[in-house]
Amino acid sequence: MIDVIVSEWMKLRSLRSNLYLLACSGAAVLACAGIAFMIGRGFDHQTAAEQPAFPGNGDGLGNGIAVAYFVFALLGALAITSEYGTTMIWTSLVAVPRRQLLLLAKVPGLAAVALVAGQVLAFAMHAVSMAVLGDRAGQLLRDGVTLGTPLSEPGVLASVIAAGLSMAAVALIGLGVGAAVRSTPGALVVLTVIIVVLPVVAKTLPMPLRAQAGSFMIENLPLQIAGTGGGTLPPVAAAGLLVAYVIAALTAGAARIATTGRRIKAVAIGVAATLLVSAVPAVAAGPPDSGRSTLAWADCADEELVKEMRCASIDVPVNWARPSGRKIGLTVALLPATGAQRRTGTVFAIPGGPGGSGVEDLSANAGSFAELRDHFDVVSVEPRNTVDKGVLSFDCLFSGPWITWPDSPREWAELGRRNRAAAQRCRAADPEFFDHMDSASVARDMEAIRVALGEEQLSFIANSYGGRPGIDYSRLFPGRVRAMVFDGAMDPFMDRAVGRRPHEEAFTRFAAWCAANTTCALHGQDVGAVWRALVARADRTPVPVRGEPAKAAYSGLDIKQAAAPSVIEPGPAPEFPRWTQLAEAIKRAAGGDASGFADYVRQSTKSPKVPSATGMNMTHCLDGIVFDDYEEYRAKRREGERLLPNLAGIELWHPLGCVGWPTPVTNPPAPLPAGKLPPYLGVGSWTDFGRSADIVRRVPGSAAVQYLSTGHGLYNAGNSCIIAHVNRYLISLRLPAPGTVCRPPAT
Repeated sequence: MIDVIVSEWMKLRSLRSNLYLLACSGAAVLACAGIAFMIGRGFDHQTAAEQPAFPGNGDGLGNGIAVAYFVFALLGALAITSEYGTTMIWTSLVAVPRRQLLLLAKVPGLAAVALVAGQVLAFAMHAVSMAVLGDRAGQLLRDGVTLGTPLSEPGVLASVIAAGLSMAAVALIGLGVGAAVRSTPGALVVLTVIIVVLPVVAKTLPMPLRAQAGSFMIENLPLQIAGTGGGTLPPVAAAGLLVAYVIAALTAGAARIATTGRRIKAVAIGVAATLLVSAVPAVAAGPPDSGRSTLAWADCADEELVKEMRCASIDVPVNWARPSGRKIGLTVALLPATGAQRRTGTVFAIPGGPGGSGVEDLSANAGSFAELRDHFDVVSVEPRNTVDKGVLSFDCLFSGPWITWPDSPREWAELGRRNRAAAQRCRAADPEFFDHMDSASVARDMEAIRVALGEEQLSFIANSYGGRPGIDYSRLFPGRVRAMVFDGAMDPFMDRAVGRRPHEEAFTRFAAWCAANTTCALHGQDVGAVWRALVARADRTPVPVRGEPAKAAYSGLDIKQAAAPSVIEPGPAPEFPRWTQLAEAIKRAAGGDASGFADYVRQSTKSPKVPSATGMNMTHCLDGIVFDDYEEYRAKRREGERLLPNLAGIELWHPLGCVGWPTPVTNPPAPLPAGKLPPYLGVGSWTDFGRSADIVRRVPGSAAVQYLSTGHGLYNAGNSCIIAHVNRYLISLRLPAPGTVCRPPAT
């Protein structure tokens, strides 16, 4: 056997055409360089807002790998078809009567040459692609990868090595095809079909069939072997499939070259080996799902939801302390994984509010999850505290009393009486249900959904007040959390006045804008002085609203609460329409008419002043957003007046809404079990970054990204930079470096 291998090595080495072929493989490097150049040019011509959505170049090999495969496959085919073309095969068979031995003896030398050349070529293709892209290669894209991926990225080194190995495998496939066809032109046709035609046909199929078929193409196997994408196969299954292709090709060649009596035996052995190396790894890898969902998914009843969304219902206990007691149905929504990549698991989008519907939010913001769905199912829920579930009156929950400053124990007691009366009006319809709207109950509902989904763990994006059930889920079920993102989240650990200091910074920006823009109704005046004088005067003598009764007059606290949303959210630059509206409202109020504020508030609440909505309070008050007594309130008020010279009081709004609440706190804030949790990611804008960052810093190894502009719920809002960082974390569990920021597109 050794002598036969040596002789075959001499044949391979002596063929001058083989050197020419290996030299031609350099065309793959040129192809990678050319495509990388075009990608770089195309990227440069995108706006800053468009660039994160640009398709990436990956490890750079995909652009030239078909060229490399064709060269190596032809190298393998010529190792035997050249002998058929010159009729030297018959001489070889006389020298080596065992025909299959002759074929197998060609494998070691061919494999050795292809392994070395393949690795050199693969690293050269990657290097030239990265060099051509230059600094642009580090641009993070919405799908969680960079425009070009250096070897330091997880899985990239493995994918380049796997690509080099696959070139050796393709050479052996070419050898098998050449032995089976016995003709160089015929082998070229077959190899062209395998390497070029079939992948092109697969790309024309509709999804998810396109992804499924593409996963079996040889060119997509290296990335799947490295676990970095490319298809739906797990790494061991992809590796097994590549080996199976080699065995199948060599089996075909061995059967063709064998004498008639030995062909059946060769085919049987080859088929058995092929099935073994392809099936066993796939079975061993298993599916990414840990179980089967028991939820009955169907078309959603609401026709206004996106058509691809599926809905199901799950029954959960009203009172989790009595799990066998009364149940209530929750609607769960699913945006299924697209099948473009191997499914990683499920991401649970926790809605904010409290009182928001995750089903409606997921439908409205489906576009934000497009890239994430290449890897995940995305689910959300219409939680138990959604205000329009029909169990409690929507009108009752959406309304509430107007909050006033209590300046004495008597006024404190009067505020409590009004709050309690408003709560009791809504609570009377279903006291048991009303009393179990805390975020811990929502978190337990989420755990019931996890069990019904059949998932071992879930990944989460907690939006706004959804951060509180996200924290409670982390506390109650730490082992079930794969990853957690807090996006502008509510932070129960941070002092409320400290948490509102970014609002003061926003007011400073508003005042500076007024000073610089003649479109501001207060241009040329000291905006801060005008504002503080108005607030102080309104606290002494409330400013009336034209056409409304006297009780609708605005106190200084009313003015600040009505203005706060516009202060932090000015609207699109450079017009900043909400700042324009705010300046006009301030000017009118300074002249004795608060209608400018009332008109704005009516648009969202149908009330001339901001009400303390009972539907929000029924969760806030149970979650511990309360004052222990009048003395604590006075101390917090003094602290707010010290830290928030322009907006003091907005931090007290929600706790004041819980004064006199008829039910006690059932879910007070509690520490996170940091040692049992994976690293978290926090994101947020100028206004709410501090809260998200404060939450995640309590979990070792976590990170946070600040968006250097305004906004709230940035992932849902389609902020491409934030989506890129969040997707990167959720897909690969990679966190950004400390100090990472996102900048708004230039205007």
